[in-house]
Amino acid sequence: MNDGAPVLAVDRLTVEADGGQRLVDDVSFTLHPGERLGVIGESGSGKSLTSLAVAGLLAPGLTARGSVRLAGTEVVGAPEATLNRVRGSAVALVFQEPLTALDPLMRVGRQIGGPLRRHRGLRGAALRAAVLDLMAEVSLPEPERLARSFPHEMSGGQRQRVAIAMALACDPTVLITDEPTTALDVTVQAEILELLLRVVRERGTALVFVSHDMAVVSQVVQRVIVMRSGAVVEEGDVAELVAAPRHPYTQRLVESARTLDATLGGRPPAAGRDATAVEHR
Repeated sequence: MNDGAPVLAVDRLTVEADGGQRLVDDVSFTLHPGERLGVIGESGSGKSLTSLAVAGLLAPGLTARGSVRLAGTEVVGAPEATLNRVRGSAVALVFQEPLTALDPLMRVGRQIGGPLRRHRGLRGAALRAAVLDLMAEVSLPEPERLARSFPHEMSGGQRQRVAIAMALACDPTVLITDEPTTALDVTVQAEILELLLRVVRERGTALVFVSHDMAVVSQVVQRVIVMRSGAVVEEGDVAELVAAPRHPYTQRLVESARTLDATLGGRPPAAGRDATAVEHR
């Protein structure tokens, strides 16, 4: 899908820690309106750091270089005021464990309403109606009752639906989900994947789906980039890549998805030190 200008353009993105260790190494990709892109790799591959850099959410001690343009706005080096405007409207994130992402002391209805208050200025009855509409959109049962609940009073699947509702509140151009189903059982995982596909299709939202699991990624996205040691080693149409992976690391990822409880051999090398990291694009 290449209709129109990209809504996200990442060009030679690097992320370095204090001391000069390069954790993300020269990553480039684009995302077009409504497109679904997978970013896959094992723990330590740089996939999550890449998604955080895209949203301007790197932790202190980490520095991004290169270019990240979100809906026409440059993120790398942007002032905090610009980043606050971009987050929610241009990009929103859903993380792996909603129990830690949500405020345990705040009722979920108020948390869902937070982006609507900050970015759209909604108050009172209009805010309440918008919150209930979002809860219904993500298939939360009895929205009026659940809106008064605290996160610990909900199931893991319900909490993830709350997190998705918060991310969708301001109708972002790009939705980034980082391992959104890893902490869930298989049945709930399938429901959340179905929900994500439905809402991004209905809204026309572009999706970046970050995961270590090729089997899950192949159910959701159209195109995939494979990361190892902070670099992109292969990218392409997901069906073609799964059918005929070229890079040895991608071959092992695909094979692990076909083998119950399979694990990749060896340890991930340090960023920039993978002797097999020859690009296949």
